[in-house]
Parts: sequence; C-alpha cells; structure tokens
Amino acid sequence: MTGNLTAATTEGLHARLAQASPIPVRAELACAPGELLALVGPSGSGKSTILRMLAGLATPDTGRITVGGETWFDSAAGIDLPARRRRTGYVFQSYALFPHMSALENIAIALSGLPAAEKRRRAQALLKMVHLEGLEERRPAALSGGQRQRVALARALARDPALLLLDEPFSAVDKATRLRLYREIAALRARLTMPSLLVTHDLEEAVMLADRLAVLAHGRILQTAPPEEILTRPCCTAVARLVNLRNIFRGRIRALPSGGRPGLLDWQGLSLEFSHAPAGLVAGMDRQWVVPDGFVLLHRLDRPSRGERENPVAGTIAGLVPIGQTVEVTFRPDHAPELPLHFSVPVHVARRNALASGRTARVSLLAEGIHIMEDAPTAS
Repeated sequence: MTGNLTAATTEGLHARLAQASPIPVRAELACAPGELLALVGPSGSGKSTILRMLAGLATPDTGRITVGGETWFDSAAGIDLPARRRRTGYVFQSYALFPHMSALENIAIALSGLPAAEKRRRAQALLKMVHLEGLEERRPAALSGGQRQRVALARALARDPALLLLDEPFSAVDKATRLRLYREIAALRARLTMPSLLVTHDLEEAVMLADRLAVLAHGRILQTAPPEEILTRPCCTAVARLVNLRNIFRGRIRALPSGGRPGLLDWQGLSLEFSHAPAGLVAGMDRQWVVPDGFVLLHRLDRPSRGERENPVAGTIAGLVPIGQTVEVTFRPDHAPELPLHFSVPVHVARRNALASGRTARVSLLAEGIHIMEDAPTAS
C-alpha cells in the first residue's frame, strides 16, 4: 500500500447491536464510505463498547454487522468473525504502541505477510503521510504525544482497513497539539474512503471533525444527524441537554406555521412566533422547546435593529461571567423570572451596552431558532 488509501468497500457500515450487560446497548447505526460518524454521549453510555463490538473485541448478545457488503457478525446465522479477520484499523486512547519498537517497526508489524523490504517501504510511506518522515527509528518514549498519535493512526491505516475506529484518540495530548491534529486529520480524510467512527467526550471536537453525530444515552442512540442539526434542532430534551443547550422551556402550541404565517407558542403568557413545526405537532399541545444561545439577540442601546421586533422579551440582567473574549449573560424575563435565558455576547458588545447585573434590558428570541421538540426520543 502507498499513499492511496482506497478501501475495498462500496456499501459502508451497517450495524444493529444489542446486549443487556455489563453495559446495556441497543443501537442501530450506519456509516457511508468516506464518512466520519462521531459517537457522543456521557461516560458509560456505550460509545467505546460499540467500537469494541464492531472490531470483534466484544460480542453483543444479538445483532448484525456488515461492512462493504461482508457480514462480520450475525447472531441469527451464527456468524462471528474473529478480530484478526475483520479489516479494522483501530486507534486506541492509549495508542497501544510497542515500547521496544521504533516508529517504523510499530507500523511494519501491521503489514504481515509481506517481504521485509516491502514492509519498510510501505511503513515509510505511511510515516510520510502523517508527517513523521525522519523519525523512523525513534521509539515511543522519544516521541511527543502528538507524534505517538500519528504513529498509531499510521499503523491503523497500514492494514488498508475497511473500517477505521478512533477511540478518544486526542484525549492524551494538550489543546494546542489537538488543534494541529484536527487540521491534519481533516486534510487526511480527503484520502480516506472507508467509513470511520470517532468516539469522543469532546462535543467541540466532534462538531469540528464529523459529518454526522450520533448522540447516545444509556446505550441507545437518541438522534443521528449533521452537527448543525443536532445543535439547533435536537429531537428531545435529553439530546438538548447532552449537547449543552441551556434555554429549554415548556409552552403550549397556539397555532402552527401555515401559508407563510409563523406558528404561535404560549410561553408562560408571552406569545412567541416560531418558523418550523415538527411532524405530528397539533395546536393545543404542551411541548418542550429550545432556543440555542445564538438565536437570543440582545437589543442594542445605540442603534435598534430590525431583528429586535421579533419576539421581544423584557427583563433584567441577572449575571455576567467573562470567558475570554465573550461574556456569558444570564437574563431573567419580567414575565417569568424563574425561567432565566442564557446567551453570550462579545466583550466589546457588553461594554458598549454597559451591561451590569441588575440592569434592565431587552432581548429577541429569533423565530427561526425556536425549535419544538418531541416529548420523548425515538431511540435506535
């Protein structure tokens, strides 16, 4: 194998997995060739367990796994390929490099069945691909965390895998190194045509790298969608909380969007317009709704804008927390002070508007950002 990483798969990954213990799992997922799917969720939600099942390092009670049209596991048919026969590239959180071997040897060991000269040539090509040329003879102890991560990735790719599995691969390196690795992975992905799964506890990392997110809780996938959809249109309160959305409230649907007119939502006596209605929504329903921070617009003191006429809410600044170049604002609406809104503004905006705790202010909740959620998730 050289720098061309075309995997022999045209149908991607399809998996249905179920087990009762030790970590309950009941999940169905798919990942297309060339796609990166990130599994996100709290510790113990089953993310790493799913990766181990796909790799053949753990066996579900029931289910089916196919990759590129080849069946790796089928409980009903009695098929369970051992890990060595599953063409997976697996990057572990600890990297799992052999400490007594050089970087080149750690990669070459994955190239079994080839003459020594060919192994060396391919291992060198992979090291070059991950920008480690010149470090062939260094052992893991003489490499930085980021360099060890690159060696582990090159070794995973050495098998020309049909499926690439990344289990918290960036957690052992510092933030600056992670950002460099993100850029390198993003550039490398253009050359990878196999489906790839990333397990991470870092939502920002998942949003930066993944084509789609699968949000898990208690071994169940609650929602799978592109990052922007997950962050602005979570299916349910559980997903909204798992992706750190804070403005979650309950209201009654007064009218649905129709004929170019917005829908109407009653929020504790305040009427709000909204633009989008999920399937099955009926006027009169009480439903949970969310407005992401970015759709809460602070009214400027010096120059009102057109958007400020949209769902205006009067209230009081209850708290300000500076974080770098932004200020986190807690705002208590006059009509429901027990239901605070949260949003952030740049430091210069907070200064220009003389924001201070106890000061009255007005915000708008943009209709486009008000999202009505399901009462309960439909887990896969």
